[in-house]
Amino acid sequence: MSAPAVVVIGGGAGGLAAAIRLAVAGAQVTLLEQAETVGGKIGEHRDAGFRWDTGPSVVTMRHVLEELATAAGTRLADELELVPIEPITRYLWEDGTELDLSADPERSVAAIRAIAPEDVDGWRAFLDHVRRLHAVTGEAFIYGDPPGIGTVRRIPLREALILEPWRTMDGVIGRYLRSPYLRQVAGRFATYVGASPYSAPAALNVIAHVELNEGVWYPRGGLRAIATMLERLALRHGVTIRTGARVISIEVRDGRVTGVRLADGSRLAADAVVANVDAATVAGELLAPGILPGRRVRSLRDGRTSLSGLVLLLGVRGTTPRLAHHTICFSPDYPAEFRSLFRDGRPAARPTVYIALTARTDPEHAPPGDENWFVLVNAPALGPGFAWTPEAVAEERARVLARLGAFGLDPDGRIAVEHVATPADLARATGAWKGALYGRSSNEAFSAFRRAPNRSPDVRGLYLCGGTSHPGGGVPMVLLSGRRAARLAAGDLGLSGPR
Repeated sequence: MSAPAVVVIGGGAGGLAAAIRLAVAGAQVTLLEQAETVGGKIGEHRDAGFRWDTGPSVVTMRHVLEELATAAGTRLADELELVPIEPITRYLWEDGTELDLSADPERSVAAIRAIAPEDVDGWRAFLDHVRRLHAVTGEAFIYGDPPGIGTVRRIPLREALILEPWRTMDGVIGRYLRSPYLRQVAGRFATYVGASPYSAPAALNVIAHVELNEGVWYPRGGLRAIATMLERLALRHGVTIRTGARVISIEVRDGRVTGVRLADGSRLAADAVVANVDAATVAGELLAPGILPGRRVRSLRDGRTSLSGLVLLLGVRGTTPRLAHHTICFSPDYPAEFRSLFRDGRPAARPTVYIALTARTDPEHAPPGDENWFVLVNAPALGPGFAWTPEAVAEERARVLARLGAFGLDPDGRIAVEHVATPADLARATGAWKGALYGRSSNEAFSAFRRAPNRSPDVRGLYLCGGTSHPGGGVPMVLLSGRRAARLAAGDLGLSGPR
């Protein structure tokens, strides 16, 4: 009996992870990627001796990568060099306050004591809270099946109370921390899922745990090295990878997947399809009208979305000692920033600015004596409140540089190379619905329950993975999404099951 044929649409981290696991399980896997390289949002750009990561910039939950490498029959240490970053992040405020958070908890406490001595005990208590939160939510919301009412019921009541679904992230943070500096630091983890700390449910404070308690790493060579490793493992296990291959439809007969149709008119038969594509794009563009219930399509395409981002890739002459590998320049009015983004659908007047400087760790990412700045500010997903016209892009670029100037970091006059990417560019390049980085908004108490499941409830043989599917966005989460989709597909196909 021949091996079942599986088509994976999209070569992002989730799709590559699913392809590797299904190939290990014995499927004949073909991965189709519309771009000329795999990696999805884990991209890179090079120009005039400068190199930038263009997507994710940190690695957390290292154990997820280690488990995937083991499933592929290798050791992570043999495939990828992960470097611990110190400090994890440098935080700056316009009044001159500065805070370095470290992988060493006591070093962080010493830094906190210097700016907010009244919150040292509260900081320790907050870290303990998010550690306990992870212990409760890990299997229920991250590592296992998509959560449902039954999931919560299986959590002992005493433990379930830590979820506090009636509170927001900031509402719980305020119970531990009084310093506006530290409340802003703790609240920024909402942006890891494109949400607002003033609206997102308290359970999302768990994000702080994976960075502050478990640590942050950087792959030598840049985040792109992860995509390169995944591609290498996929090829090693016999996955056929076709780039420049845009899928225009998933074909369905009698409620079951039969294959995919490509933009060049060709067709590829399949016993199963894994879509590493925004769930809203699958519902509204890849499946013919009528295949999915109308309410499901509307839910995916009309619901509120997560944040997007405006990116500036700057090749900067000279060095800037104040910048660390990761630096955050905070808005002086954080609530106003999120009101503008979510309520008004417009960029903030005084946005928080994030700078990743990989040349701090990989000096070859910039010419000698120069720096590669990856600059990111939160931006609304595409909508009626704001249009990224050339004039608007120029205005927002100037706003970002002005914000950097407020911290004494204005690179204007030192910029040798520059590239700008807007939410509209992200939507075109990756198929992200409305350019949203994380799909549906997480600014709702039960947002985790509304994420797309990894097995389609409507089409047999169709599976979903990626940032808009369970368990969510971010490199480790989409790898887990790929694992879940592969396990479901392997079981349905009668394979032994990927590890």
